[in-house]
Amino acid sequence: MPNNTSLFRIQFIANGVRYELYVRELCQGSLFGFIEIGDFVWDNHTSVVVDPSHEKLKDEFADVTTTYIPMHNVLRIDEVKKQGTAKISELSDKVTAFPNPIYTPKK
Repeated sequence: MPNNTSLFRIQFIANGVRYELYVRELCQGSLFGFIEIGDFVWDNHTSVVVDPSHEKLKDEFADVTTTYIPMHNVLRIDEVKKQGTAKISELSDKVTAFPNPIYTPKK
């Protein structure tokens, strides 16, 4: 069981974009088929050079306390000791998301 100081790196795909975020809260959400993440951890830039993709991520998740990610969009979840840089990147044409949800209703 993770403790309060656990740090997770989660990588997922959404809308043709690959996200890599660092969070302190991660669990299987109460919504079936979703991963719940929260308590986002951002870099504190002390230099003049600012990464535009990092700033785009901070803007996108500025007012978000918790978000739910579909399980089939998650690429990888790691519990890490050190924080890295959050990233957002466009996917190439060679990478496609699953065409259908994993859990399909029976007819």
